[in-house]
Amino acid sequence: MTQGIIEHLISEFMRLPGIGRKTAQRLAFFILTMPDEEAKGIAEAIREVKEKARFCGRCFNISGTDICEICRDDRRDQSKICVVEEPSNILVIERSKIYNGLYHVLLGALSPVDGITPERLRIEELANRVAEDSIAEVIIATNPNTKGEITAQYLREHLAAYPVRVTRIAYGLPMGSDIEFADEVTLGKALEGRREM
Repeated sequence: MTQGIIEHLISEFMRLPGIGRKTAQRLAFFILTMPDEEAKGIAEAIREVKEKARFCGRCFNISGTDICEICRDDRRDQSKICVVEEPSNILVIERSKIYNGLYHVLLGALSPVDGITPERLRIEELANRVAEDSIAEVIIATNPNTKGEITAQYLREHLAAYPVRVTRIAYGLPMGSDIEFADEVTLGKALEGRREM
């Protein structure tokens, strides 16, 4: 009976992205050895996020209200939208303290092989915002991988019908790295994205 309870918890953990059987077992046995209050705290945090968190009705960031605080902030540049794949990408960009515009979360990236088509992403909502909100620039900040590049290309073509500047974030060599260890694609992108000094 007890074995079945542990196996059920392991199975539930394995439903999370990036969690295989070994990690799920480690988590299950760790929770088993935790003090009751700490384990109940985790369970309460999961319950609370499922009950209170939702997607912003404008940008699809995670929010506790219908419109997130970034969209409600009048001090932000209302003429720019940075398009990202997931809400977690916003946290990383915000930590840089460089960007002060609005966001739009696609909730994924195009992947026809996986059945992720444009209709499954928040692309039409982005087009509506561009058409209705006097947006001057859309900055595409999808991941620099195959899915992200396909998505960026699709967005550029889709937004060509609107009078908006569409840009793509630059990427290439990270600070502190050596050129000799860079792969050809990364080095090529770094050369393409070069700028005046």
